[in-house]
Amino acid sequence: MRETHKTRLLDYLKKYGSITSLEAIRDLGNTRLSATIFTLRKEGHKIISNDIQVPTRWLTTTTIAKYTLV
Repeated sequence: MRETHKTRLLDYLKKYGSITSLEAIRDLGNTRLSATIFTLRKEGHKIISNDIQVPTRWLTTTTIAKYTLV
């Protein structure tokens, strides 16, 4: 089977359970994580998203999405 953003993301979620945009860029080279998640959900995969607070380089916090395979 050919490896794609979808297959790499599913493998990652099965191994680690969850992913953020930064992890997707760093570990998978996927700069459009939400688009890949949208496609996987459309295909029937149960993936939930939770908003989490993370620190920024300016010593503030921001909210990002953390996607989890159910």
